[in-house]
Amino acid sequence: MKQFPNVRFGNCLSIFLIGYTMKESTLCVHSGFDTDRNIGGDTGGLGIPVYQTSTYDQEDLSKNQKYDYSRSGNPTREALEQTIALLEGGKRGCAFGSGIAAIASTLGIFSTGDHLVAAEDIYGGSFRILNTFFKRWGLEVTFVDATDLQAVAGAIRPNTRGLFLETPSNPLLKITDLRGCCALAREAGIISIVDNTFMSPCLQKPLSLGADISLHSATKFLGGHSDAVLGLAVAAEEELGRRIYHVQNSFGAIAGPWDSWLVLRGIKTLKVRMDYECASAGRLALWLKDHPKVEAVYYPGLPDHPGHDLNARQAGGAGAVLSFKTRSREEALNFFAKTKLAASAVSLGSVETIASYPVRMSHASMPPAQREKLGVTDTLIRLSLGLEDPQDLIEDFDQALG
Repeated sequence: MKQFPNVRFGNCLSIFLIGYTMKESTLCVHSGFDTDRNIGGDTGGLGIPVYQTSTYDQEDLSKNQKYDYSRSGNPTREALEQTIALLEGGKRGCAFGSGIAAIASTLGIFSTGDHLVAAEDIYGGSFRILNTFFKRWGLEVTFVDATDLQAVAGAIRPNTRGLFLETPSNPLLKITDLRGCCALAREAGIISIVDNTFMSPCLQKPLSLGADISLHSATKFLGGHSDAVLGLAVAAEEELGRRIYHVQNSFGAIAGPWDSWLVLRGIKTLKVRMDYECASAGRLALWLKDHPKVEAVYYPGLPDHPGHDLNARQAGGAGAVLSFKTRSREEALNFFAKTKLAASAVSLGSVETIASYPVRMSHASMPPAQREKLGVTDTLIRLSLGLEDPQDLIEDFDQALG
C-alpha cells in the first residue's frame, strides 16, 4: 500500500500524491494516518496507537519538544485533529471533550462587548450557553431566522464579530443559504461559524462555501457508534486555528486519547454509513408523509421541503435525520413507548436508529414560548436513521403509531 508522509496542519498534499484526488470514501480510510508510522511508530500497525499518557520524558531540556503535556498535545488526538482538517478542507483542527465544549471554546475567541448574530433554531445546548454563560461574559447575541438573508444582514451591527449558523437546523431541518450568509459575513469582516454535525464532511463542507470555522459533535455521525463523546472545530485559516488552539489549551476541555481513537475508527466507515442511513431516511420520510397519523414531515430530501433545492445546491445529500409531528402529544409519547427498534434517547448519528423528543431532550432548556414560536412542540419527534433494514423500521413504526 502506498504510504503517505506525515501530514502537517494545513497540508493536504497527501490526497494528491498517488496521482489523483481521492473520493470521500477513500479519504475517510486513507487520511494520511493509515499506520502507526505516520505518528512516529515503526511497526506498520494498521491502527493509530492510543497514547494513554499525561506527560512525556524530555530528553534535552535545552530544546523545545513537540509533546510535553497531554493537555497541550497528544499524538492520538493530533491524528484526529489533522484528519478532520483534511476532510473539511481546513488548515487546523482541534478536538474537545464534547460537542458543546467545541462550541463554547470556539465562542471563547470573542470578547466582552462583541456581538454575534445566531440562527434562532440552533441546537438547544448552543442556545443555552449563549443565553447564560456568554451572556454573563458580556457577549451580545441577536437570534434571527437564518433562512432569511435580509434578516441576517439587518442584524449585523458595528460591533458584530461573528455569525453562528446550523444547517440543516435542529430539529426542524431548516436550510440556510451558507454561500449567501458567509458572503455577508465576509463583506462585514466578521467570522462565520457553521455547526456541521447533521451532515458531516461527507455531505457538506462549510469551509468550501465560505465559512471560517466548521464545528462538529463527533459524538454523532463521525464517531457513529454511541460509544464516544467528543467535539471538533476546524478553521479555514491557520491564524484562526491558532486562536482556537489557544482557548483549547487554556480551558483544557480536550478530547482524551481513547475517545479520539474511537472517532478515528468511526471515520473510516463514515461514508458507507452515511450513504445507507441517508437512503433509509429518504424512504422513511416518504412513508411517514403518507401515514394517516402523521401531520407533518420535515426532511430536506422531500421535494416539497422549502429548502430542498437550496440543500441540493450546497450539500451532497439530505442527511440521515428527519422530524415529524403526530396529531397529539399522547400519540407522540405512545410512539416512544411502543417502538421496539428505535432507541428513545438523546443524541443521533449512530448505527442504531434513535428517536428523540426535543421538548424534553435537545431543546428542554429553551423557554417554552421560544420553542412554540419555532414549532418545537410536544408532538414533534426527531429520528436519526441507523443501519437497520428500512422495511423493518417501517413495520415497527407503523405499529408504534397505530
